[in-house]
Amino acid sequence: MKIGIDIMGGDFAPDATVSGAILAYNELPKNVRLVLIGDKEQIISSLTEKGADSNNFDIVHASEVISMGEHPTKAFTQKPNSSISIGFHLLKEGGIDGFASNGNTGAMLVGSMFSVKTIPGVIRPCITSLLPKENGETGLILDVGINADCKPDVLYQFAILGSLFAEHVYGIKKPKVGLLNIGEEPEKGNLISQATHSLMKDTKDFNFIGNVEGRDIFNDLADVIVCDGFTGNVVLKQAEALYTMIKKRGLSDEYFDRFNYENYGGTPVLGINSTVMIGHGISNDIAVKNMLLLTKDIVEAKLSDKIKQAFQ
Repeated sequence: MKIGIDIMGGDFAPDATVSGAILAYNELPKNVRLVLIGDKEQIISSLTEKGADSNNFDIVHASEVISMGEHPTKAFTQKPNSSISIGFHLLKEGGIDGFASNGNTGAMLVGSMFSVKTIPGVIRPCITSLLPKENGETGLILDVGINADCKPDVLYQFAILGSLFAEHVYGIKKPKVGLLNIGEEPEKGNLISQATHSLMKDTKDFNFIGNVEGRDIFNDLADVIVCDGFTGNVVLKQAEALYTMIKKRGLSDEYFDRFNYENYGGTPVLGINSTVMIGHGISNDIAVKNMLLLTKDIVEAKLSDKIKQAFQ
């Protein structure tokens, strides 16, 4: 297995990404090879500085970088020698099995859609965030940012994508799927929520348990919580803010420590023909390491193949 990482992506690149790759190398099995994509001179210099052997990695030179502020579509097409563009070329041609980056999220989504492409039958790919449950287990919520406006059939597909992710990567058998709403009753919520509930209520495609409310996000009522990307992003940012406030107040709690984004590293783009991971721009070496470990788990689970089978 080969996993590519955009070494030039992120606020603290290339140092944080190289350090994260070294940490991941020390934990990954020997049959997994990391491919470092970026400025070769900077990569080798950083590896040497950190006392790492460059022979432990494949290094692919990229002479350009897509910065955070650039227009995603223009940058992806106008910078074919960027670390993101080269990463997607390798992924499309089978040179790597998964590709991860903390760089320009929009460019990563453009590459996902136009390079490896959407799985036939999937209306819109989405991204997810993990939710630490009070009982020590892990749930997930999707979408958390790509699709601000969603029709009922799109939300229905998110439930399928989230269920497959939860089952095959996190080992949750028959994941419980809830639709995020302002009340438990089927008639509650806006017209889209009501129509989505009607689509889901008798489904055999996933284990639908009905509507869930905001107070249920961190309990064990549901394993997969479905919502539009606007709502999901608000939930995600609120959880991040809560964790930041707790830390600022000097409090330490085993449960709330699980809100730290470093523990998860990144999120896959679900619904495309390969494994693409998007990380936080502020990622440090620990977050990069955990993103690469999760990439390995997703490739190993053959998640994109499972999704293809579900949508045939």
